[in-house]
Amino acid sequence: MSLSVSEMRRGMAILYDGELYEIVEYEHSKRGRGGPVARTKLRHLQTGKVVSTTFKGAENTESVFLESRPIQYLFREGDRYVFMDVERFDQFPVPQEALGDQVHFMTEGITVAGSYHNGELVKVELPNFVELRVARTEPGVKGDTVSNVEKPATLESGAEVRVPLFVKQGDLLKVDTRTGKYVERL
Repeated sequence: MSLSVSEMRRGMAILYDGELYEIVEYEHSKRGRGGPVARTKLRHLQTGKVVSTTFKGAENTESVFLESRPIQYLFREGDRYVFMDVERFDQFPVPQEALGDQVHFMTEGITVAGSYHNGELVKVELPNFVELRVARTEPGVKGDTVSNVEKPATLESGAEVRVPLFVKQGDLLKVDTRTGKYVERL
């Protein structure tokens, strides 16, 4: 069954030309006498490659149901990250390019959401917020009271974020994984 332009949504998993994609960006438009058009950016769920595609009607696409289960990040092996299904204890190596920028916020043992299609892990999704310790940062300058002054801090996962001057090495921070920004000190 083909998927029409009006049924597409951001975040939806689709089967397009026999490949599994996620709709990353979606813009729907209808002009004059022509039919509806959807301009999309699709991310290939196995490779992480992003492609721009325009759909002009019910084309060779269909919606796909992805089963979601919790998985745990175990360790890194070269350019692959190994996850374990916490219910079935199966292990899945996932290439770094399929994970994208999420790798900057993952620490061993973190539980994330795994999406499966036909029993195969196709998508890993971190929670919106993670708690990470500051591994390295410069001390704040005493007497510097200018508002909104920030400094770089390297987190235990290797990510670098901008933080307020009062944050010290060893502090536990809440970080937004979608934007990569500091939220608060815990």
